[in-house]
Amino acid sequence: MLTEFTPVAALAGGALIGLGASVMLLFNGRIAGISGVYKGILRPVPGDLFWRIAFVGGLVAAGLALMFLAPSAVAPTQARSIGMTAIAGLVVGVGVTMGNGCTSGHGVCGLSRFSRRSLLATVTFMATGMATATAIQVMFGGSL
Repeated sequence: MLTEFTPVAALAGGALIGLGASVMLLFNGRIAGISGVYKGILRPVPGDLFWRIAFVGGLVAAGLALMFLAPSAVAPTQARSIGMTAIAGLVVGVGVTMGNGCTSGHGVCGLSRFSRRSLLATVTFMATGMATATAIQVMFGGSL
């Protein structure tokens, strides 16, 4: 549940994501869609693997650095079981496959390029996420 609004942190985080996506497109000619980058690691194309591994490695390294520098920033707000986490990951994976991309690819990169397909995908997964969160809150009190 949202307990505090931090507009400066949100703005800084959004600016960094936008900057990273812009740098990726400008210097690599690639869309910074995390699911697509990761898929390219699982199904590598010769000569296209190193940058993908470096990109995902950078995401992991940044998360680990944040965990050590500001543990409260990544601390879970509610305990979730391994089973529920696995189910949530599976559902996200199915959604990413059905939508041919994820929030970073469609929501950040696609919308900034005025892609109608990305607009539809973003509206769909945002609405689905809101409906799911609301349903869990109503049915289970958010305790899953």
